Amino acid sequence: MAAHDFTLAELCISACAEVWRDDGEVLATGITLIPRLAAGLAKLSFNPALMMTDAEVYLVEEPVAVGPRAAAAIRPEGWMSYARTFDNIYGGKRHALVVPVQIDRFGQTNISTIGERGRPKAALLGVRGYPGNSINHPNSYFLPSHDPRALVAGEVDFVCSVGYNPARWPDGKQPPWLDLRRIVTNLAVLDFEGAGHAVRVRSLHPGVTVDEVQAATGFPLERPAEIPTTPAPTAEQLQLIRETLDPRGLRATVFKGDPPGVRSAS
Repeated sequence: MAAHDFTLAELCISACAEVWRDDGEVLATGITLIPRLAAGLAKLSFNPALMMTDAEVYLVEEPVAVGPRAAAAIRPEGWMSYARTFDNIYGGKRHALVVPVQIDRFGQTNISTIGERGRPKAALLGVRGYPGNSINHPNSYFLPSHDPRALVAGEVDFVCSVGYNPARWPDGKQPPWLDLRRIVTNLAVLDFEGAGHAVRVRSLHPGVTVDEVQAATGFPLERPAEIPTTPAPTAEQLQLIRETLDPRGLRATVFKGDPPGVRSAS
């Protein structure tokens, strides 16, 4: 395929899939469209041991395509009750890729309220499962809009999940299972491998500069001397995305205008 023959959504799917590359047999949880497609791509591309569900009650042999489906499209591998799900969570055998509204330099996230604690401007989902997730198993994040409102200065408005902030650890001790991995955005891939778990630029999406990424971030980012370009999805991965995982093309709705994956190709 031509170098520019992929969209930004497809680039983000393949970049998100990489968070599960070396995980082995863990429960892959992808919340919202891009993370869910990414989990399926990881299982079909390079980590067949990943455990996935049909988003309801069954473990499945193969990822289930998004969109309307017939029962025959599901190949159940086993029953995934709440009890079994939480056994995985509390045993650390899960890696979740979720979409917070805000994230700060510590990796603390917010999906609860925007604005001052006592007088919020907006009420969102509440903390949901974020607190327990963040102290029990690895977590990564997807942000479709990389800007200072999402990657905020200071702390998030309402801390829903634990991050690398000693001021909020019980007795100042880091939770033993705190493990934040990556942040994939529409501009770059970030990680927590800077000094003291500082957020670091891991790769830049094609055509994006590090100065653009920093300008769109509310806190300083660590910059390696050499920053690679986010790898493009392979021809095989594009075929899996387009024909197996998302044959109805729902991914085209994530970014306005469904832009190309290479910025200069716009």
